[in-house]
Amino acid sequence: MRKPCLLLMAALWAGTSVYAQSTRLSEQAGNVVQTHAIPGGYAFQLDNGYATITAYSPTIIRVRVTKETPKTDFSYAIDDLTPHRSWIKAENDALTTDSLTIKITKTPFRVSFQDKKGNFLSGDDPALGISWEGPQVTSYRQMAPGEKFIGWGEKTGPLDRRGQSFVNWNTDAYGYAEDKDPIYGSIPFFIGVHDKVCYGIFFDNTRKVFANFGGGVDDDRYYFGAPDGDMNYYFFGASTVPGIIADYTSLTGRTPMPPLWSLGYQQCRWGYMTEQELLQTAKTFRIKQIPADVIYLDIQYMDHYKVFTWNQERFPHPKEMIDSLKNMGFDVVTIIDPGVKIETGYKAYEEGTAKGFFARYPGGKPYIGTVWPGRCNFPDFTRAEVRAWWGDNFKASHTDNGIRGFWNDMNEPAVLGGKEIPTVVEFGTGNNRTTLAAVKNVFGMQMARATFEGTKKDMGGNERPFNLTRASYAGIQKYSAVWTGDNRPEDEHMLLGYRLLNSMGLSGVPFVGMDIAGFSGDASPDLFVRWMSLGVYAPLYRNHTAINNRYHEPWEYGEATTEIMRHVIGQRYALLPYLYSAFYQAHKTGMPVNRMLPIHYTYDSAVYTDKYGTEFEFGDNLLVCPVDSKTMIADVYLPGKGTTWYRFSTDEAYPGGDSQFVGSPLTDLPVFVRAGAIIPEQAVIQDTKEAGDGILYLHVWQGATGSSFDYYEDDGHTYDYEQGKSYRRQIRYDPGARRIVLGKADAGYPTRFSKVRVVLHGATGWDNVQINGKTTRISQDQKLYFVEFNNSNDPITIQW
Repeated sequence: MRKPCLLLMAALWAGTSVYAQSTRLSEQAGNVVQTHAIPGGYAFQLDNGYATITAYSPTIIRVRVTKETPKTDFSYAIDDLTPHRSWIKAENDALTTDSLTIKITKTPFRVSFQDKKGNFLSGDDPALGISWEGPQVTSYRQMAPGEKFIGWGEKTGPLDRRGQSFVNWNTDAYGYAEDKDPIYGSIPFFIGVHDKVCYGIFFDNTRKVFANFGGGVDDDRYYFGAPDGDMNYYFFGASTVPGIIADYTSLTGRTPMPPLWSLGYQQCRWGYMTEQELLQTAKTFRIKQIPADVIYLDIQYMDHYKVFTWNQERFPHPKEMIDSLKNMGFDVVTIIDPGVKIETGYKAYEEGTAKGFFARYPGGKPYIGTVWPGRCNFPDFTRAEVRAWWGDNFKASHTDNGIRGFWNDMNEPAVLGGKEIPTVVEFGTGNNRTTLAAVKNVFGMQMARATFEGTKKDMGGNERPFNLTRASYAGIQKYSAVWTGDNRPEDEHMLLGYRLLNSMGLSGVPFVGMDIAGFSGDASPDLFVRWMSLGVYAPLYRNHTAINNRYHEPWEYGEATTEIMRHVIGQRYALLPYLYSAFYQAHKTGMPVNRMLPIHYTYDSAVYTDKYGTEFEFGDNLLVCPVDSKTMIADVYLPGKGTTWYRFSTDEAYPGGDSQFVGSPLTDLPVFVRAGAIIPEQAVIQDTKEAGDGILYLHVWQGATGSSFDYYEDDGHTYDYEQGKSYRRQIRYDPGARRIVLGKADAGYPTRFSKVRVVLHGATGWDNVQINGKTTRISQDQKLYFVEFNNSNDPITIQW
């Protein structure tokens, strides 16, 4: 008789527990009970938790709040979590650095940040602060009147995130809508702007993070959080947006220099079916004299779509084929997916199974999902030994055959049909075991890391691989370029794509691109021309489309379009010295190549509007105004009151600080160059291995104020630049002194250019020019004056 009573009691207890769970109220961190110093900062025992505040520099502050005193500390984004010196000190109820004041309210625990002038930057919402609902943790924060938010990685929608809400959950978002969220990547970093101040926050939590920048809540509050894990964020208090980007990338890492060939034009298609088709496509580029450097192989090159294999019927001679392509100046990029086909006798499957390298269900059975090869297991890329094994697999199938480019796809991870993988699937071993819920957003990043580290090793350690990924997390820039996934051939998607690229750049990822002309359908001829013209001004210039769609090769839209493409792609190759220098800047400082206008025009309200929010700077000196394919007269905004902008194509001058209606025919995208700017170019070449004419063309636009340009070269394919084997030179233009100076070259590597031609746009008074004190003949090409001379590593002064 006792057993049924016990069962009834158990049932009642379970019901009560469920009810209590469903009616649980939020719980705040509580009051400060005790404070003590720790390495790099201070710790606070709270009524309902534990908090630490540490400084990584005077402008980088980490705030970590947990339920219990943390026993471990780990980040997928940040390699070194150790504060290496004490930047922070306590003063009354505040902590201070050289640059910031961190005010601490003890009853209840609240944190706010001020700059050294006492200006409020950001802080906890007074009523809510940091709160838990069960394991879910949220930081509720004050939102200033008129505050704007930029960044948050690969997110659709407008440039200004205010009023928007987002979820980070890397997703295979085929043909995603303009407002689709989430899509492929998760980078929980943003910058807030208000009252002539700015700040940044990186919320380092890999779970299904959410953020609400004032959408559906009062105008004085925003929040971000996660369903589990720590409230662990880094506050960036540099006084400028470039300073915040530099600090953020100093923590999460910066891009290595890419191989030079990867900055050329890249031709891709899901549907190059045979060796003969691939070779003929490459030959056609050379016959038609359309510059190109890269050609891709999609899933058809593999044996029944199995990774690390070749289809012997379609591609029977991979090494000979790749050698032939290299002889034509092409590098090859091959797709690689994470799914490993379950097949007896298949090396990757047999090895992964024997070593226990695949993600698994509780109890140990490997997870099975269906992808292109059929039923597949998925490597556990969170483990170093699995990443090393994955990387080693490239040697026989890829790098020994001469492949130097690797395209990581389907790595959200994705299975066919858009189905969700159960979040109980487990990763890691021992004390590091966790579930997909905790690592889904870093799966693709860790796959890209495994590919990058493995292929670099397979190639001998000193040759740069080109690595491309679809899924990403903060810090991906250390391992890979990123593209924005399966977009659509529509004007709106083209413009959205540039907002995505610009947001990714702000979020620390400079090497980004999109499927030019759209992946999931057929682009119209006009859209194709416009998108290819815009592609010149993307860090990654890759044309890609899906199988069964119209071919997107530059000659597939007729002879008239082919001639336009020859000119458009030629522009990209002419600009490579400028672009490569911009990548060096990204490598050294974190400054992106594509720069949304708030980076340098932070407090100009016009740059945040939907009308102008797609515009961006390309490197230091070019302003690109994307226009759809139907608009032949564009409304553009030229920032900087009191400055002058020149139309890049015509040298027509326009005043800054106002909008302008300008012609935007398909053959002339609205691109502008700032007065006083320096832009180095080269002659158009057919691929980056071609020597060219040996002349560096320095274009200088006359202006009231001058500028300087940090010019950079290296060998373009090894890591020797890390040992100083590079060519660096500062070039200065001083209009008041009527002088251009090429400073002494730091020449650890010889320049490719034996001559320099200086071309002055808007020139006046160029009838008497001296180079290092010697009078030199002036030449004229149409309306432009130029002077040409032998290059030298010594200082060179052009005076007029």
